[in-house]
Amino acid sequence: MANYPKIAEIVRMATPNSLASVAIPYLIEIWLTEYWINTNLSDVVETTQKNCSYLFDIHHGRLIAAWIISQGHYSGMRDASRMRGHPQGFGSKYHRGHTIPHSAGGGTDINLVPQLGSVNVGSFRLLEKEAIANVGSLYFTHWIYVDESQKPNSVEQGVLRAGFAPSISVHKN
Repeated sequence: MANYPKIAEIVRMATPNSLASVAIPYLIEIWLTEYWINTNLSDVVETTQKNCSYLFDIHHGRLIAAWIISQGHYSGMRDASRMRGHPQGFGSKYHRGHTIPHSAGGGTDINLVPQLGSVNVGSFRLLEKEAIANVGSLYFTHWIYVDESQKPNSVEQGVLRAGFAPSISVHKN
């Protein structure tokens, strides 16, 4: 799991306007340093879809992290046909989980990972709801792999709000 030794200080000192510009580079550095310790070959890119940003390893075909600055509740329709077309393949206990929740504006495709259903519809929802309720907060998920699989073993999920203590949870997958 990643260790975020400076995140509390960064968030405490940030303003709503500076939160993203100071927190995101720090998080990316932590995520990539950890990822490269556990991964031999990689081809990592940063990309965006709508208002969401992603770190994706093209070589392994898997997501490393996703983040968004909350705009509040998103009421657009789900693209159910795109979700059905996304491979599942890890058994009936796994969902096509959104890394950024649909209710916050997360889409499909790169935004979907194999996620335990019990996590996806359980404890994961707490921080998703916190992010949606706090416009301007930074919501992130960091997916952790212990082998070459496309199925993450765990996920760190966080909500950062300028001037508040960070909310970060770790979920087994």
